[in-house]
Amino acid sequence: MAPLPNYRPKQLSLGPLETEILNIVWELGSVTVKDVHDRILADPDRELAYTSVTTVLKRLTNKGWLACNRKGRAYRWEPLVSAQQARAIKAYDRLHHFLAISNPDVVASFADSLDTASLEKIEEIASRIEAVRRQRQEEE
Repeated sequence: MAPLPNYRPKQLSLGPLETEILNIVWELGSVTVKDVHDRILADPDRELAYTSVTTVLKRLTNKGWLACNRKGRAYRWEPLVSAQQARAIKAYDRLHHFLAISNPDVVASFADSLDTASLEKIEEIASRIEAVRRQRQEEE
């Protein structure tokens, strides 16, 4: 997983269309409204107004996911974080919220319902946490 970036979007929650368009931007790297609109309309079962794409791109910019730059007569949008960084940010945010509302007994009680693969992942996570803890103690 990518390390947690220093930059975080202002608002992490995204709707389905915002997510779809953000994925297109990540795939293409830099887009115009036409690029996104054409990509969505490549599916013959889809309909979406050009103005709706513009609105969503502006919304993603306001939420801090995209930067908008004018290149000649066209506006281009680029991601401010990569897809990998976004996954790291969202995972950190979920974990932080989970730990904030849970006490150790509640968290530990989930272990009873986990399958073997999940338990192995938790053991790997615990091992990494312990390594970070030891490193921090050595630095002090």
